[in-house]
Amino acid sequence: MKQPQTSLHEYFERFPDHRINRNKKHLLTDIIILSILGVLCGAESWDSIEAFGKTKFDFLRRFLKLPNGIPSHDTINRVFSGLRPELFEKMFVEWVAGLKSESINREVISIDGKSIRGSRDSFHQQSPIHMVSAWASNNELVLGQLKVTEKSNEITAIPLLLDLLDIEGSIITIDAMGTQVEIAKKIIDNKADYILSLKSNQSELLDQVKERFKKQHVQTTDLVNEKGHGRIESRRCEVITDLTFIDNHIFWKGIKSVVQITSTRILAEKETTETRYYISSFIEDAVHFNKYIRMHWGIENKLHWSLDMVFNEDRQRKRTKNAATNFSFIRKIGLNLLKKDPSKGSLVTKRLKAGWDNQYLLQVFNQI
Repeated sequence: MKQPQTSLHEYFERFPDHRINRNKKHLLTDIIILSILGVLCGAESWDSIEAFGKTKFDFLRRFLKLPNGIPSHDTINRVFSGLRPELFEKMFVEWVAGLKSESINREVISIDGKSIRGSRDSFHQQSPIHMVSAWASNNELVLGQLKVTEKSNEITAIPLLLDLLDIEGSIITIDAMGTQVEIAKKIIDNKADYILSLKSNQSELLDQVKERFKKQHVQTTDLVNEKGHGRIESRRCEVITDLTFIDNHIFWKGIKSVVQITSTRILAEKETTETRYYISSFIEDAVHFNKYIRMHWGIENKLHWSLDMVFNEDRQRKRTKNAATNFSFIRKIGLNLLKKDPSKGSLVTKRLKAGWDNQYLLQVFNQI
């Protein structure tokens, strides 16, 4: 019987296999897709992926070749440790691009970093791996990720990630770490727009923007009130588009407006207020800015939270060579597949169901 081909087969069959011939007892595509399916069904370690493969061997033979059976956990570990992350990055970005909905014209792409805490190796003085990811808010997909190199930070990784992605026509949102003149220029050069959080790392510009909101008439205002989870929250958004008296705006390519968000939260009869500031490369009503800035937190609530609470990412202790970096792509492929599945239920329930029900697992896996 001819094995069905999914887009994952098509991409990973093109993945360069740099193993020496005597170590190619198992096909690289089989190992990668076996791992993706295992993660979809709840596997989180090399041992559990091997156990999943042996338990589901007859089922897996329907779309994997497995010429020498299920690879051992040591083999899976060696393969992921030896794969080149930069190739995985490229394949992942190309694959995800095919999942995006064509009906969404103006995507909000949030960029933020997260450490994989379990990858810390104190004995060898190895810091935890830190990944910068791009989250598409409307599509609810991880678009790409890039490891932050040692002795570096997110500022150097973000431009490289932007170059990996097709961001044309999108709105890029980044927290204060990424509010850098060169990053703003990179976004504009790649034909996208930006909303960048403004904090003390750009103190002169921040002070000038604060002063303008005290003295200058705002062009547009929006107020949103929300209730839920025992709290009441209001978010007032105000926008200024006349930047004449903000001297430092001349250093920021494409800048056209500044935004002030005042959030008031009442929880357990205690009221707190916070004011945040942003710079942006486009002009729209405050109602849109209020929505776009709120959408930025999806990268925390829907990506980072899911990786930790659904996939237990922070408890993963993969430390050999490139294993932690490469396996983080497997988790994000699994997350994207579960997000694309239209069935009802939480991500936790979907993972359990995929492990119990072969037909549902095929539905999730074959949807692309």
